Formats: sequence, C-alpha cells, structure tokens
Amino acid sequence: MKRKLQIVFIAFSLASAVCCPLAAAERQKPTNVLFIISDDLTATALGCYGNNVCQTPNIDRLAFEGTRFSRAYCQATICGPSRASLLFGYYPYATKATGYTSGRREVGSDKDSWPQYFRKNGYHSARVSKIFHMGVPTDIAPGKDGADDPASWDEVFNSPGPESKARGIGETLQNNPDGHKKGAAGGNRFSVVEADGDDAVHSDGKTAERAVQLIERFKDSNKPFFLAVGFVRPHVPLVAPKKYFAAYDASRMVLPPKVPGDWDDIPENPANRRTSQSLQLNLQQQKKLIRAYYASVSYMDAMTGKLLKALDETGQRERTIVIFTSDHGYHLGEHDLWSKVSIHEESARVPLIIRVPGKKPAVCHSLTELIDLYPTVAGLCGLKIPGDLQGRDISSMLDDPTREVRDAILCSGKGRLYRSQRWALLDYGKNGELYDMQKDPKQYTNLFDDPEYAGVVTELKTKLNAKLMDVGKVSFQ
Repeated sequence: MKRKLQIVFIAFSLASAVCCPLAAAERQKPTNVLFIISDDLTATALGCYGNNVCQTPNIDRLAFEGTRFSRAYCQATICGPSRASLLFGYYPYATKATGYTSGRREVGSDKDSWPQYFRKNGYHSARVSKIFHMGVPTDIAPGKDGADDPASWDEVFNSPGPESKARGIGETLQNNPDGHKKGAAGGNRFSVVEADGDDAVHSDGKTAERAVQLIERFKDSNKPFFLAVGFVRPHVPLVAPKKYFAAYDASRMVLPPKVPGDWDDIPENPANRRTSQSLQLNLQQQKKLIRAYYASVSYMDAMTGKLLKALDETGQRERTIVIFTSDHGYHLGEHDLWSKVSIHEESARVPLIIRVPGKKPAVCHSLTELIDLYPTVAGLCGLKIPGDLQGRDISSMLDDPTREVRDAILCSGKGRLYRSQRWALLDYGKNGELYDMQKDPKQYTNLFDDPEYAGVVTELKTKLNAKLMDVGKVSFQ
C-alpha cells in the first residue's frame, strides 16, 4: 500500500510539473536579495517602532510581514564607517575604516564585500544610489559615485537631485535666530524645502524609479539578483515634495521632554556639541525640524512602497529576501541633542526588518548588530558563510525570536558603546556614562560615578577591553 501511495505521489508531482512548468521552475530558482538602507533614520520615527504621528505605512507593513528587531545596533554612529562595517562584515576597530571611505582601502583586495561575495557566487549585483558612503549633498546633488567600491557591483546607478536648491518654500533652521536668513542654506545643515513638483524631481524618487525598472527586468533573468537600494532621506537637507509636509502641523509637533538637570551628570564630550543651544534652535524651529524630518521619512517610506509593490507585481516576492535598515540612528531633541555621532540609544540603535519567504512574522528583542546581515543573508541563500567575518549568523532568530545569539553589542562614535541586555556603558576613556536599561531605558540617570555601581563599571570595562582585543585579531592586507 505504501509503495502505491509513493507511485501516486510521484505521478501527481510529475503531472503538476508538466501542467504547471512555470510553477516548478519558480521553485527551483535561487533566492533574490533586496537590501534597502535609509540614511540617518531613527527607529523612533517609524510607526512600527511606536511612533503615532509619523506616517510610514509601507515600512510598517513590511515589519508586520517580516521580523522586526527592536534591539539592533550599528557599529558606528557616522555614515562612512557604519556602511563600511556592515558591507564588509568587520568592526571599525578592526579595519580602522573611518571618514570618507568605502573600507576597501583598509581591508584590502582579498576581502569580499557583502555584494561582491554574492556576485562571485552567481548573483547579479546592482547598486542604486547611496550604499557605500556618499556625501550628502556634495555627492548626491551632482550624481557622483562618492566612496563607492566598484568591485562590488555588476552595474551602478546614481540619482542626482536638487537638494536644498529645489524649487519651493525653503528655510534655514540652524544658526538662524528669529529666521532672519531667508531661503534654504546649502551644505550639510538643518535646511528645509517644501518642494514643488513630484517625487521624481528628487534623488530618492529617481532611485525608486530605477530600482523598479531593475526589478521588472530581473523577472526574466535566469540569475538571482542582489539589489542594494540607498535612500538619502531623511539625511539633511530635509527636502521632500510638498504633499509629504501636508500631513504635519509644526505647531502640533511634540518635542521630547526637557528634563531638569538632565545634563548635570553627562560629561563634556565632542559628541554632545549638537544641542539646541549650540545650533541656536528656538522651540518653534525645533518643531519645524521634526515636522520636516517626518515629511522626509514619509517620502522615503512612499519610495520604499514602490519597490515592494514591484516585487509583488512581478511575481518575485516569494523568492526575494527583503532587508530594511538605516546606517545609524538619530537624535530628534532627546537630551536636547540633535543629529548623530553620539553613542546614546537614539543614535546607536537602528531599525531593522528582515522578511524571508516562508518565515512567520515576529518581533525579536534579542541584541543584534548590522554586521550580522552579511553572514545571515549568505546562509539564508545557501552560500557558505566566509569564516573570517566578525558578524554572526542570526537566521535562527527568524525561526525563534526569543533566541539570543549575542550577549552584548559594540558601537563606536565619539566614544565606545558596550551594550548588554541590561546595561549600557558609554566609555570615553577617563570618564563615561552607565545606564540601567531595564529601569532607565531613556538614559536619564548616569550611574557611572555612583559608588554602588563601581563593580558594574569595572566588569563592563573589562568585557569591553576583551572585546576590543578580540576584534583586533583579524588581519588585513
């Protein structure tokens, strides 16, 4: 009887393949990868991470369909080293890749980047806009390659945009007391433009259009694809079409609480120079800044939606892994800080969503790092994971979100962050900050100099130094 059932099952399978050859062929195709990275995006601006004001329906839907990581951290709170780290799979402390670099010069020609490794393993590797470091707006506006790594790609596309020179209602917020300076100042600063025209006028609109064209083209290819798409918003200048500003009223924007004495126990540090006072941002300008940031995020979200829709419409959703993240977090007035560079929670934590065909939706609260993406996605696609990477395969957390692969994370900026499940040590050498993340998740009470917690500081510093020594063991050309 068992023999007959086996014959019937085989016959049915063969008949299905003959009747539905496309379905059989689809199942045999390797898994594609769509990697989407936003620039300077804080997790706290997304609906799926608890924001009830900023409208991000497309990213929220992706989070509902995939695994959302609530404790994902970058390895550097500055664009260049963060991107070099996640794309090569090494900590910045190991490579010394900082500043305006892709990381290639530091790691040498014998180390494969994440897209390069997929390219060598039969994938068509394509980049649209900012993946490795590009200056915003210095490289983006003219459509330059920035600090790209040509060995990583089969084809590349840049997306020029007008940035602060866009037509529309422009305003400079920082260092502009009472708004006497008219128009949007150029460069990397808090300038805002409610722009005329449609999505495609700007860099991210062009990026979405090109990425959609590639997704449509790839559906007829026999090769799997690794498509990396970089959106520059909400990086300053905060420029987006007017329609994305319409949903937000500056007067109704709620600023983070101004806690009396918040700065009394925070040591002076170069990371703490971007405050409302140093940037000369009055309360009205701070609210306008948040409004413009949210408008830029909503614009980027809409462009992300176009990519996800293209996957659905071309029938490639069920064989494509989608990753959405940012290169680092961002302060929007927490502790009266603005921008990045600090190693506080708002700057070091990033949004991370991974949607894998066949995996159940989940929320994972275990610690993870951006350098974990390279080995994880390689393993998910059936590739051998390079043995010398410093990231870890977290694919088991997609099946069991309670699983813990790391007991701590390491991040750098103006200082070094060692973050365990309970404690956050912000080490500045001679001084620092210590927070109990269970009792004080917003990091208001610095315990670093409290004698009661001297043992905790010593223990975490010992673990930090051991981690740094271990990280430094990898050799490069």
